[in-house]
Amino acid sequence: MFKTLIFLLLLSSTIADRILLLVDNSETVKTHSEFIKSIEGRGHTIKTSQADSSDLALIKFGELLFEHLIILAPSVDEFGGAISVSEISNFIDKGGNVFFTGGYNMGDAIKDLAAEVGFEFDDDKTSVIDHFSYDANLDNGNHTTIIVPNTQLVNAPLITGVGNSKLGPLLYRGVSLIAEGSNPLRFVIMTASSTAFSFNPKNPVEETPGAVGKSTILIGAMQARNNARVLVSGSIDFFSNEFINANAQKAGTTEKSKSGNSELAKALSMWVLKEEGVLRIKTVKHHVVGQTTPPTEYTIMDNVHYEINIEELKSGKWLPFKGDDVQLEFVRIDPFVRTTLKNNNGRLSTTFKVPDVYGVFKFLVDYHRIGYTHLYDVQQVSVRPLKHTQYERFSRCAYPYYVSAFSMMIGLILFSFVFLYYKEPKDVTSQTTTTKSGQGQKAKTS
Repeated sequence: MFKTLIFLLLLSSTIADRILLLVDNSETVKTHSEFIKSIEGRGHTIKTSQADSSDLALIKFGELLFEHLIILAPSVDEFGGAISVSEISNFIDKGGNVFFTGGYNMGDAIKDLAAEVGFEFDDDKTSVIDHFSYDANLDNGNHTTIIVPNTQLVNAPLITGVGNSKLGPLLYRGVSLIAEGSNPLRFVIMTASSTAFSFNPKNPVEETPGAVGKSTILIGAMQARNNARVLVSGSIDFFSNEFINANAQKAGTTEKSKSGNSELAKALSMWVLKEEGVLRIKTVKHHVVGQTTPPTEYTIMDNVHYEINIEELKSGKWLPFKGDDVQLEFVRIDPFVRTTLKNNNGRLSTTFKVPDVYGVFKFLVDYHRIGYTHLYDVQQVSVRPLKHTQYERFSRCAYPYYVSAFSMMIGLILFSFVFLYYKEPKDVTSQTTTTKSGQGQKAKTS
């Protein structure tokens, strides 16, 4: 029994994801202990280090030393050891997931890292300010501890957890993110209210703020083409024990309600650590209707059955995917067929007719939805024309031509028969006249 327990412990430690947590100082571990414990409680192994420690490394001999990286060190100017912004980018390219936050005092390393994933932090010493929606208890008088309603969250339960309407008000104190340029891999998770703006709270507003209203991004994310995930927040306090346990009270009111920071922080960490929204393709099948194995090549106008099994990771188990919006394309250069697959407990299938065009085609499934990992599957097949023995003996559309051809043949036969065998009748009147004239001559002679 004891040996079995040891084996299970070793097995779980082998399977558990490894996380490197970088902090400014040891005090951060205490002020964010509940957030960290919630991650450890889900089976992850966390190694905590100072962000400028000299023995840091993410990759060794081309292999990842950790599956995830969490940075709660907004003031770091330069990472220690072998870690740098370019090394973190390489870590993402190899499939690692990154979670990091900003703060009032921002270091160059965090700014550069945000730029790598499609975001920029607003200018130094700026904060998100809202004079109409700030917390009466936690605010220091600058109206920078703002209350964000759950309506400002993206409509993606995979990322935000339970339905947005069930979340309490969210407390936020930090800087604004700015989305510059076009990046199809980047998306916004939470924005500020229309009354908020980003500026230095100690200076009078004499120029246009860097971000105003709902363009003030508070939390953003990116999912790379290799499905690596990155989440960036402009507030480290959002994940602190103080904000997680606080009762939000909007200034000017007496109503208090439990903040939704705890639920949202947990949901965000589950998403970025790939505990939610992970899909995989189990099997792919295609064949002619009535058969069970795929042919070496399809024939035009064949009826084809396509089937793909997709699974979703939930609570550590692979379960059938319930989505009903997965589409299949039958592509040569452009799609000749595009159809939505019918889902039967994770088995998505459809039947369609191969177009009357031959060439090299692909069965293509390209499923890209916010919150889910990107599914991409290609099955290449050849489509040939009909053999001579496979064509229809008579084509219905050619009936007029058949009638024309047969009528011409019949007409030719009749004409030939008439031309060859028809004889004109002899002229009886001329024969009678000739006979009479001959008899008259004989009478005169006699």
